[in-house]
Amino acid sequence: MNLIAGHGIEGDRHAKPNARNQVLLIEIETLDDLNLAPGDIRENIATSGINLMSLQEGARLRIGSEAEVVISHPCDPCHKMNTLRPGLESQLLGRRGMLGIIDKGGVVVEGDPVTIAI
Repeated sequence: MNLIAGHGIEGDRHAKPNARNQVLLIEIETLDDLNLAPGDIRENIATSGINLMSLQEGARLRIGSEAEVVISHPCDPCHKMNTLRPGLESQLLGRRGMLGIIDKGGVVVEGDPVTIAI
């Protein structure tokens, strides 16, 4: 997928300049714990080994060799989660993932490393 700085993911309906929700990241550990597959809850990127929910606004993540995302805020689960499985909305409270803004663009592919940028 192509992450476009200051805009979002190419072709994504949430891609717009200056939006605070250009990309949604969730921990693969959360998906596994809830018996969900990547993409089930419409996240854009699933990470492993990073406690996303502990990151503060402004934290930076490097994805692949070029792209960087700045964390903007936690994503609250909505009632639509319950269409996947009754009760999923409440199971995702505090675990739905983090929204971010694409600060540096680049093409990312499945398996690219995601690290906290310093």
